[in-house]
Amino acid sequence: MNTEFEPCDVVVLGSLNVDLVVHAPRLPAPGETLIGTDFSTDEGGKGANQAVAARRMGARVAMIGRVGRDAHGQRLRDALQREGIGCAAVGEDSTRPTGVASIVVAQGGENSIVVVPGANHGLEPQHLTAWSLLLATARIVVMQLEIPLPSVTHALSLAHRAGVTTLLNAAPAAALSAQQLASVDWLVVNESEARSLLAQPVSDVTQARAAARALRTRGPRHVVVTLGAAGLVHASGEGVVHASAPTVPAVDTTGAGDTFVGALAACLAQGMPAVDALRWGQAAAALAATRRGAQSAMPTREQVLAQWSDLTPIQRVST
Repeated sequence: MNTEFEPCDVVVLGSLNVDLVVHAPRLPAPGETLIGTDFSTDEGGKGANQAVAARRMGARVAMIGRVGRDAHGQRLRDALQREGIGCAAVGEDSTRPTGVASIVVAQGGENSIVVVPGANHGLEPQHLTAWSLLLATARIVVMQLEIPLPSVTHALSLAHRAGVTTLLNAAPAAALSAQQLASVDWLVVNESEARSLLAQPVSDVTQARAAARALRTRGPRHVVVTLGAAGLVHASGEGVVHASAPTVPAVDTTGAGDTFVGALAACLAQGMPAVDALRWGQAAAALAATRRGAQSAMPTREQVLAQWSDLTPIQRVST
């Protein structure tokens, strides 16, 4: 295995999928057949999406993941390279196909997603050990839960021991131990994921505040509960705050959460204070929701500033 790499700001460990996207007037009920209005095949996967979002905010980014030895896998690697994302640590699986996601997007932006992980579930701890230096030299390591939990746990441990900031987007929801959460600096969840982790209702700002406080007692230094159009709640050592979301005409929310995570990570990696990094994440996610697609909808740093000129500028980094 060739483990040569360029130093980077953000290392993203996670999934790479091809998205099969259908647009329809609304989401179908169980057993119902609807006539769709449009279809596209796009690059996706929470890991790859977050890597692209971080890169478009100007960060130097590397991806660790796994694809199949097939046309979908080649397409995803090519897409990362076009973005300027290091993909030396994206391995090929000879026994599993590249992951796919079937996505239905309703008019108004609501979506329903089914993921078939494929090669993503072939990413094992030993693959990460080979890339331990890449993890240890990043400014921030970003993870999700579309890859096997033992691999996430191992990466958290490697990064934490090296003193690298860790960000875990606990999606899709899974049971996480106090030991696992103790290695997490930033925990990002939506309402349903927070509800699953705590077994308590999380459906409004008040309940999200309580959830963020409760999750922070389990180890993370920062907890962010995203609330879609209602904004987010952030809990840290300085207290718990609610931040409203920018108001935009939503077209497609697919990938908006990943845009938030990637932009947040890029801003944190470049030394921005938490409050400003969160605002940038919200602004990037809001702009992404006004466009169709996941990676294709993710804005650049310049596009975000053009829409919201009052944001604290992101310092330009070497690319």
